[in-house]
Amino acid sequence: MAVTIFSIMIVLLLLGFPMMIPLIAGAFVGFYTMFNGFDQLETMVQQIMAGIRPASLIAVPMFIFAADIMTRGQSAGRLIDMVMAFVGHLKGGLAVSTATACTMFGAVSGSTQATVVAIGSPMRPRMLKGGYKDSFILALIVNSSDIAFLIPPSIGMIIYGVVSNTSIAELFIAGIGPGLLILLLFSIYSVIYAIRNDVPTEEKTTWAERARAVRGALWPLGFPAIIIGGIYGGVFSPTEAAAACVLYALFLETIIFRELDLSGIYDTAKSTGLITAVVFILVGAGAALSWVISFAQIPQAILGSIGIDEMGPIGVLFVISIAFFIGCMFVDPIVVILILVPIFAPVVKSVGLDPVLVGTVITLQVAIGSATPPFGCDIFTAIAVFKRPYAEVIRGTPPFILMLLGVSVALIFFPQIALFLRDLAFAE
Repeated sequence: MAVTIFSIMIVLLLLGFPMMIPLIAGAFVGFYTMFNGFDQLETMVQQIMAGIRPASLIAVPMFIFAADIMTRGQSAGRLIDMVMAFVGHLKGGLAVSTATACTMFGAVSGSTQATVVAIGSPMRPRMLKGGYKDSFILALIVNSSDIAFLIPPSIGMIIYGVVSNTSIAELFIAGIGPGLLILLLFSIYSVIYAIRNDVPTEEKTTWAERARAVRGALWPLGFPAIIIGGIYGGVFSPTEAAAACVLYALFLETIIFRELDLSGIYDTAKSTGLITAVVFILVGAGAALSWVISFAQIPQAILGSIGIDEMGPIGVLFVISIAFFIGCMFVDPIVVILILVPIFAPVVKSVGLDPVLVGTVITLQVAIGSATPPFGCDIFTAIAVFKRPYAEVIRGTPPFILMLLGVSVALIFFPQIALFLRDLAFAE
């Protein structure tokens, strides 16, 4: 049955159907095979509804809405101006500013696609004018935006937390360490690139200009305070923090910055509704398919064939990393999380791995795969936003992917990169 299900899904993907169709088709075939027809079809409907029932999922459309509001407003530009004021004059400062701005905007949006649009759109022309090659610029933007998958609020971590029944608050704080490590490596590489290619530096700003830039960015910097401070200060749950972010984004862009009117809010809400509908269809269909896979004991057969039961925790983490990395090179990250997390759940529990560490490793692999050829979803976001050919967008990605894989290996052997802050925040 497993061969039939996955063959049908692959054929439908190759025929160009959107990802929700192969998921639903795979679930239908599984139910039909197991129950000799559709007599138990209500079970499939129940599993679909169960997949979208968890209250934690309310945070997903909220963070998407807040990110969309900020993308249409001034928040991204003000963050960029602040970062540029302090590091723009250094060698490679424009590139470091771009990576830092992507990280900071990821910390207020949780969306890689929103980060590509909000930071990439204004920074790419400035970097081109500053003497950087377009292939380097595109690779930097695409890969730096993926830090948004690790820095809270991460939509990927929310989905993983719901599927695996893991604390989303703990996952959020565990992603900060790896996210900052990636930013450091990208910054070092950017400086080396600028020195080797003799990229000119920007004019140094005065302290008065820096003070103005900081004052301008104080309002957008309220988002991390709401998310991180609110959650770990015991004021909000992650879902409540998402709602607070929407309210704060509306307050900022309509009253303080006066960038959005009622028409703009309506357009933003409609866009968020469309994206949310797609996400929840994927989540529901993925839940049904995951139930079929688990009921048919396909995970046990697959993992048993590679001898994963005989591996230790490090070996299991490597297998998980490879599976998620390859999966996200071809399929939407949410779908990969929905399908693979239940497959690996029994093994993770049997070897005693910390589910927060596993979630951080998985989220990192999802981020890497999303920016990796041939079908990483952020590559196609960049193609659509910057209107550049596929070959040019992926040309500069190998060094960044190698750095990301290096962080993955470091995280497996040194889990405290992720767990130190978690243990600190949740120490009893």
